[in-house]
Amino acid sequence: MSKPSAGAPAALPGLDAVRRAFYEWARTDGTTWIYIAKVLIAAFLTMWLAMRLELPQPSTACVTVFIVMQPQSGQVFAKSFYRLLGTLIGLSVMIVLIALFAQERVLFLLTAAIWIGLCTAGAARYRDFRAYACVLAGYTATLIGVPATTHPETAFMQAIWRVMEISLGIGCATLISAVLLPQTTTAALRNALYVRFGTFVAFMFDSLNLKLDRRAFVAGNVRFASEAVGLEAMRTAGAFEDPHTRLRSRRLARLNSEFMTLTTRFHALHQLRERLRTHGQELLLAKLRPCVEPLEALLVPLSERPLTVPDAERLAQHLGGLRDDLRSRIRSARRELGDVSADTLLDFDSAAELLYRLVDDLYNYAQTHASLGAHHHEREQWEQEFTTKANPLAAAVSGLRAALVILLFGAFWIYSAWPSGGMFALNAVAIMALVSSSPNPPRTAMQMAQGTALAAIFGIFIGLFVLPRIDGFVLLCLVMAPVFALGAFLSTRPRWAGVGPGLLIFFCVGSLPANHTVFDPAGLFNTYIAMLLSMIISAAVIAVVLPPNAPWMWRRLERDLRLRIRYAVSGPMHNLVTGFESGTRDLVVQAYGLAASNPEVQRNLLRWMFLVLEVGHAVIELRRDQADLPHTPAYAADTPWRQANRALGRALVRLFTQPTADNRLRAVCAVQQSIAAAQAAAEPYELHFERAPIRRVLSYLHFIRSSLLDPQSPLPPLPAAPAPLPSPPEPEPRHAA
Repeated sequence: MSKPSAGAPAALPGLDAVRRAFYEWARTDGTTWIYIAKVLIAAFLTMWLAMRLELPQPSTACVTVFIVMQPQSGQVFAKSFYRLLGTLIGLSVMIVLIALFAQERVLFLLTAAIWIGLCTAGAARYRDFRAYACVLAGYTATLIGVPATTHPETAFMQAIWRVMEISLGIGCATLISAVLLPQTTTAALRNALYVRFGTFVAFMFDSLNLKLDRRAFVAGNVRFASEAVGLEAMRTAGAFEDPHTRLRSRRLARLNSEFMTLTTRFHALHQLRERLRTHGQELLLAKLRPCVEPLEALLVPLSERPLTVPDAERLAQHLGGLRDDLRSRIRSARRELGDVSADTLLDFDSAAELLYRLVDDLYNYAQTHASLGAHHHEREQWEQEFTTKANPLAAAVSGLRAALVILLFGAFWIYSAWPSGGMFALNAVAIMALVSSSPNPPRTAMQMAQGTALAAIFGIFIGLFVLPRIDGFVLLCLVMAPVFALGAFLSTRPRWAGVGPGLLIFFCVGSLPANHTVFDPAGLFNTYIAMLLSMIISAAVIAVVLPPNAPWMWRRLERDLRLRIRYAVSGPMHNLVTGFESGTRDLVVQAYGLAASNPEVQRNLLRWMFLVLEVGHAVIELRRDQADLPHTPAYAADTPWRQANRALGRALVRLFTQPTADNRLRAVCAVQQSIAAAQAAAEPYELHFERAPIRRVLSYLHFIRSSLLDPQSPLPPLPAAPAPLPSPPEPEPRHAA
């Protein structure tokens, strides 16, 4: 065959190539343009209905559309529900305040500031859809209450109109999101669940085969922590849109909890292997290798592959058999160790226990994943809850800051008699509440100020030179469409996430014509000046008055992270595992985002997270094993080894509350004494892998000791000449597996 000449034109792409390119575009940029189209359709439908129904402020309905509209329909439903709930609460409170203080604006502002401060503190506390309800409860109260101070007789009707306008916006947004090319949260949740396990399996293999450096290993753990928090939000949103998701809600929560436990267990095993390798325990690792190989062989086909329900069923069956086989392999490997020291035996027992528990965790995860194929399943019986954590002082500071701002801005409005002073105070409340849960509130506030500046430019031009020259709803839509499309596009870009909402919301507030339209250039200028000034001043206040991303906040969150050990030691048993895992990860995700500009702080926070998870999880396993002990004298609560464990818990709480070198030494001594007491205890059963509660206790105690002695931990160095630690007694012959 002759080759085409160099100057010949390139052949046109075939139909298959065009189809593949279209599908690739549809999965990436196409979703953005679909979202923009849905925003435009929902906004124009809302605006048309609001004008046909002669609602006083169509802009309120359109603002609702822009606020609740999200790429996924489940998020739209969840946000709409909490927006309506927050609106009703805020209106109810404000009507009461107006009735009490209709003739006294000063007392009204004081009580309104207290309410707004409480709502803002609640938003900073929850940081999920409940936070949005808190935001709306404060913002709506101000939106109705501030204008009503001059005309209190209109407050009730304003509240009624407000509810109708918001309900209209919510109805249109949810309808368009669910009907027009829906992108469901349930589908995203299912895809995240299927893909996450394959990604974790690949991460396991790379870690076990030493293919990951320290930075990649840490990044992987941060990603899994963030995914756990994000999946909980998707589970909550998915329950609003899909009855099948509601039927499986508890199983999905259980699956997320089991995945968090699984990642913590593997991290503990990885850390112990690295410590053994650092101390030259290559022989011990070689003896453990035959125990690990069957697990690797079983999981290799699932690496980087979605885990479907049939795959999970087969995996659960294989893992059930592997658990039984692993016991015999561990016993054989322990016998092959021969005559070794007590510390070496503890190293082996700890590693073997973590490996066995890892397989058991995988088995539980596979069972729960497989149960998702049924509408009803016994694994739905799950009472543990994902628990978010927030620093109480930070939430209180956010509330106090918002209360002070509304007092200052309200006082300026009263004494200046500025016609747009109400808008000046109102927008300050809105910005303070909206950015209260942002990772970088000053930056978000400035971005919203930039969006407001764009809204002022477009709004003044359109309001003065375009709207007077058009007639009819179609032309109004054509004029508004470019601004709406630009705002929706900017809101999909993380770099400009604050600019888009600022442009959309405040363009509607300032320039969208009401049913009773008035051409008022002075009022238009005053409105945009008030909005822009309130944005800029609010951003400055957030950046100056105890900003949430300042070092004081990092230190508070780090302390809260360390205090998770107290929860592991003394928290309630009914939600101990999920409460500890979820709260710890939520704190890390918050702190990691706030410290985005300081990599050294981020690294230190991650080091504390790993140590807290390692020690806390071992403490929880100790508590669970001790709670399930048989009722025999050897396991009584007053035995020396049980008393030593309680003393160890107090020493760990003291260490993580005040991480000093002396407290670290005390904790190391306490765990040594616990190990010595447990080794001296008389086990009523023959010691082997299946039945030996004290052997398991020793494994976890030894792991806690290795974590406390790890030179890579963030704990302060031990004193130069520490007191001699008690040596554990040599094991009795029957202690062999």
